[in-house]
Formats: sequence, structure tokens, C-alpha cells
Amino acid sequence: MAKLPRAFRFVGAQPTFRILFSLVAGLCVGAALAGHPGMTRVLAVADPVGGMWLDALRMTIVPLVFSLLVVGVASAAGTAAAGGTAARALGLFALLLLGSATFAAVGVTGILAIWPAPTEAVAGLRDAAGHSTEKVPDFPAMSAWLRAFIPTNPIQAAAETSIAPMVVFALLFGLAVTRIKSELKTTLLQVFDGIVEAMLVLVHWVLLLAPIGVFALALMVGAKAGFGAAGALGHYIVLLSGVCIAVGLLSYLIALLAGVSLFSFARAVAPAQAVAFSTQSSIASLPAMIEGTQQLGIPEHIRSVVLPLAVSLFRITSPAANLSVAIYCAHVYGVHLNPAVMVAGVAVAAVISLASVGLPGQITFFTTTGPICLVMGVPLDLLPILLAVETIPDIFRTVANVTADVAVTCLAKGAEDDDA
Repeated sequence: MAKLPRAFRFVGAQPTFRILFSLVAGLCVGAALAGHPGMTRVLAVADPVGGMWLDALRMTIVPLVFSLLVVGVASAAGTAAAGGTAARALGLFALLLLGSATFAAVGVTGILAIWPAPTEAVAGLRDAAGHSTEKVPDFPAMSAWLRAFIPTNPIQAAAETSIAPMVVFALLFGLAVTRIKSELKTTLLQVFDGIVEAMLVLVHWVLLLAPIGVFALALMVGAKAGFGAAGALGHYIVLLSGVCIAVGLLSYLIALLAGVSLFSFARAVAPAQAVAFSTQSSIASLPAMIEGTQQLGIPEHIRSVVLPLAVSLFRITSPAANLSVAIYCAHVYGVHLNPAVMVAGVAVAAVISLASVGLPGQITFFTTTGPICLVMGVPLDLLPILLAVETIPDIFRTVANVTADVAVTCLAKGAEDDDA
């Protein structure tokens, strides 16, 4: 995985309050001046400013996601060949990531059916984003849908932002890279590493302008939705945080399946959870996780392999939370998600979560949620506003990820004991 360029490494620490302040200020100013004669001229400026900032983020999705997947798949395949423990861990990661996405697909859809977002605020958010309520084209027949996953022209698929076939090609290409000569493999991966770093620098430049872009977008939301928009955003925060908390609680069941008592697991993982809550960093929690697994009696040859892999590759909340964001956007825009579309979303959410490895949270949010929205036919225009309130759900994301990292290490030990 590419190392973050030096100029970019502080992006994750960019003061989140600036973006939050821009969001709140934009909503308040827009709501307060709604109906003012001069507001039309203000919105005429805010619309292209916010749109240009959103388009600048969009243009990085295809090269960044493709390069990350190629490097990530090639690295993961090499790790799997390194030993049975690593290969077993990667298999568990894949199953649990799919389970995470499936949990969100079923759970969030059901919750939104029972507890929908405030109607008036949702209408304002949708109108502010400039999207009409035109009917989404009918989903193609199953045979055509399956064939569409294999791109006859990968370059055309990338140009048209057809994420599903591009992801399939990236996965196959990454696997093929592992089968070529070592020197060619190294050179090729260095090229994609370079593309990743260049894209990260580009995204860094765009994120430096986030307060301006978010303010412009929030201004339009406030002008059209009024103060009621806060209700929709509060609804979103509660929903997404609840999904992350639920995934974290399910990790206790994973430990129970591995033969660890709930009390012992809770006591061992608590210090790591405390570090995760205060730092929002899984890497910073790694020492506490190692100590916790020692208390649980996990052998060194397992914890020394599985925990670093888990911190690097395994973010169990990523598929669930990112798919939940896409489902919520679909809910706001009235996009019907039939079973076939939901299956595609689940698959992309599970696969694309590997592309977020090592990236700061602000970039992870867009590069992992954007492709899911695209493959499900959901507009992206609401994402910058949701990004601005991601701080609170991100706390619960990190805590749940750390909990799952320790749980999957316990599960890896149980699987090895069964094989012995």
C-alpha cells in the first residue's frame, strides 16, 4: 500500500470544526435569508462554487479507487501465499465484510421503512442538491446485468464511471500482477503507488477548500430546507451511529463463537476501545489490542500476524456504514433499490472497503461511498453535506473496528484449533 505523501499526512488532522462550522453557518445563513430579495443572486454564486468543489472530488474517484484496488489485491494475494495463518485471516476478513454489508442492507432498509427521515427536511435537501425527482431507469434483465460486470472496454467503463465493471477489472488485474515476473511486478506496483500518491495530493488540495465548498452547498440547503434540515442531518447521525454500534456489538458474538466468554472479551478489549474513542485511530489502538489478546491467551504467532493484518485491511464497519450512507441518499432522493441493485451494492461495499486502507477518514468517506452510490444509481450530491457531520459516526466506526479486530483474532485462533 502506498505511503501517504508528506504534504498530505496532516489532512486527517485538518480541524474538523472548520467543516462543521461551515456546515452550520451555511445552514443558518441560508435559512435566515430565505426569501430575501438578494438571496437569488447569492445562490447564483453558491451553486457553481459548491458544484465545482463536488466535481473536483468526483474526478479523483476512478484513478484513486482503481490504483488502490490493484495495489491492495496484489499485496493481499502475496500475504495469503505467505502462510496459513495469514490466508485464514484473509478468508475470515472477506466473510465478515460481506456479512457487515448484508447486515446494513437488511437493517437500514427496515429501519428507514419504520422511521423515515422528516419529510419536509428531506424535500429541502433534495431540492437544494439540484436533482429532479425523475424516474430512475428500469434495472436491466438479469442476464444483461451479469454480463455488464465484465467490461469489454475497461477504459470506457472508467470514463463512464461504471464502477462495478471497473472494480471487477481492477480485482482481476491485481491478481494477474501477482503472476508476472518479480521485477515487472515491483515496477508496475510502484507506478500505481505513484498514482495513488498523486491522487491523494490532489484530494488534499480539494479538501483544503472543503469549508468553502461545504458552506456553499449548505447555504443552498438552508435557503430551501430552512432550519428543518438540521432534523434530517440529526436523523442521519443517529441512524449511522446506530449501525456502527450494532456492528460493534455483533463483534462480541464473534468472540463468543470463538469460545471466549463475553466478560473476558469485554475486559480485554475495553482499553483498546478507550484509545479508539479518544483518538479515532485503529493504529493507535494496536498496542492495547496486543495486550488484550495476550490476556485472552492468543498465541503470539497468531496475534502477531492477524492483528497487524486486521488493522491494515479489516474495517468491519466500512461496508455497513458506507452502504448505509448510500441507502440513506437513496431514501432522500426516492430511488427504489430492488434486490439486484442491493446485491450489487453489498458486493461493491465489501470489496471497496479494502481500497480505504491507510487513508484519512475524510477521503475514505468519499472514495468508498461514492462508488457504492454510483453502482446503485444513487445521486452523489448529498455526500459533501453528510461528510461534514461524519465526525460523530466516525468515533463509533473506530471503536467497532477495534472491537472486531480483537474478535477476529480470537476467531482465527479457534479456526486453527479446529484444524489441529
